[in-house]
Amino acid sequence: MNRYIATAIAPLIDVLFFDLSIAAGASLQASHMAAFAIAIILNYLLKLRSTVVVAGRSRDFALLVRLLIVALLALFLRGGVLGLLTQSWGWPAQLAIVPAVAAGLAVTMPGVSHAVTWTRGGSPVPALAMYLIAYAFALRLVYLGSAELLPEEAYYWNYSRHLDIGYLDHPPMVAWLIKLGTAIFGPSEFGVRIGAVACTVLTSIFTYRLSRNLFGQASALGAVLLAQSLPFFFLSGMLMTPDSPLTAAWAACLYFLERALAAEQPKAWRGVGVSVGLGLISKYSIGLLAPVTLLCLLRSPESRRWWRRPQPYGAVLLALAIFSPVIIWNAQHEWASFTFQTSRRLAEAPRFALHRLIVSALILITPTGLLAVAAASWRGTPPRSGEDAGLAAARGWLLIRAAIFVPLAVFAVFSLRHDVKLDWTGAPWTAALPVMAVGMAAGPEDLAGIRAWVRAAWAPTLVTLMLIYGAGLHYLVLGLPGIGYGKHIELVPVGWREMSRQITEVTAAIRRETGAAPLIVGMDRYAVASELAFYAAAQRAPAVNLSSQHLFGGLGLMYERWIPAESQDGRTLLLVALDRSDLEGKEIASHVERLGPITEAALTKDGRIVRHYYYRVGYRYSHAATTG
Repeated sequence: MNRYIATAIAPLIDVLFFDLSIAAGASLQASHMAAFAIAIILNYLLKLRSTVVVAGRSRDFALLVRLLIVALLALFLRGGVLGLLTQSWGWPAQLAIVPAVAAGLAVTMPGVSHAVTWTRGGSPVPALAMYLIAYAFALRLVYLGSAELLPEEAYYWNYSRHLDIGYLDHPPMVAWLIKLGTAIFGPSEFGVRIGAVACTVLTSIFTYRLSRNLFGQASALGAVLLAQSLPFFFLSGMLMTPDSPLTAAWAACLYFLERALAAEQPKAWRGVGVSVGLGLISKYSIGLLAPVTLLCLLRSPESRRWWRRPQPYGAVLLALAIFSPVIIWNAQHEWASFTFQTSRRLAEAPRFALHRLIVSALILITPTGLLAVAAASWRGTPPRSGEDAGLAAARGWLLIRAAIFVPLAVFAVFSLRHDVKLDWTGAPWTAALPVMAVGMAAGPEDLAGIRAWVRAAWAPTLVTLMLIYGAGLHYLVLGLPGIGYGKHIELVPVGWREMSRQITEVTAAIRRETGAAPLIVGMDRYAVASELAFYAAAQRAPAVNLSSQHLFGGLGLMYERWIPAESQDGRTLLLVALDRSDLEGKEIASHVERLGPITEAALTKDGRIVRHYYYRVGYRYSHAATTG
């Protein structure tokens, strides 16, 4: 009975102290973190300390570090629940703390058990796998609807407001998924991002099945853990960008290719066709799987038989049929999207960027992941110990190696004379997940050298990633003690909600002054206009018209088509910028009859100023610049 009382005391004190702190006027962040610290100390003194002393581990520093890690994981998840309930759902803080405390307990109870029983050099499969998979998924879910949208996500939400079968800079899948999510859950961060969660579930399912077919059950579980934990896959499973559906399609295509080439299942080619088609209407880069497939069909004598059978050709036709809306859109718009993604990039000034490609790999899959891929790829045979590596296994291994290195080689060659973006190699690393998981699942006796080191490094790598994700998301929603927010709101999305509310008030004042609502112009490519549009809709503010810097000769991407400059002549403009200099200069003055003064506005969080932005009014806009 005493044990049950000891278990209940800490959470009860936690809730009580939090409620008293809020009532005394303390901030949400301070109350939450102070109450949690008190609860953790009480829990250790009343329960854990006696267990540790009896086991003779009171001076086990490694155990104390593991217990601290579990506590931090619980703190970050609990903060996500608290932020979601108070900031997004409108619950009173004193009520929201109860489910937040329950979420923390759901992390600490199994986490403490893992911390106490963990042995040095232990494998994260299966001891920690299910725990970390569940934590990564829960972390995304609780922060999904409370962390503000990145400008790219808000821009793609604007895609969904202008629903089409094609766009200048990307195919339409991201817009369709956002449209479906917001139709169900409303214009909210959750509605925008729920499609990314669905995509990461599909990615994990197909990765699991592919890895199980290639390397066995234990490796399959490890591959799912990596698909939920590595930086690219964690973020693409939360942020709604074209990479989310692309990665799901990439994983599905690899699975069906393995079934077609290794297991020789003719029906699998239909899955290949559907996956490639859906991938193409997500992001064009899935086309890199075409040379991968061709290489496998040429290298393997058994696979060459498919050249004489109709199924691969049917897969090509099926993919093209699914992709045909994008082809039609491009044909109707002077091949704008294809040109934007190909000849425009090739025409850029030469720039050596191989080092950036290497750095992107280190960021997207971590140094441990990159070493795991290198160590496994040095082998000439399938890395599946204790089982017969027959012809089917060899064909599967050929597919995986080709799917890793062919896209990587293409990007490497491209980077010799052109710049590369961080996320370009993201989806192609899907093929590496089964390979990384093999070494993770192997026993210590099966590995030596660098492979043994990589196996030992996986557990601290994955736990560290969870801490980084948790701390980063907590920082965005509730903040972290002593750490402020920089001026780059486009990189650290904190303040867009508040900016939208303020600009809505300014717009109302201009309407009263002029008798008409102004056109709000974000003085960058798309970030300001997209964020203001989204948060105006999310806050149920009166409908507003927004455009971008293309009205003054800059690049506006799809805003150039949605809001043509020539159709805005005579309008009053409210110019909004993150940098004061963006509102100055002769180019702006040449397009309006007169300009109002520049006003500096502050964005606050928890009563503290986090950053500034600027706005001014331009009267009687003309798309044709005047001289003088």
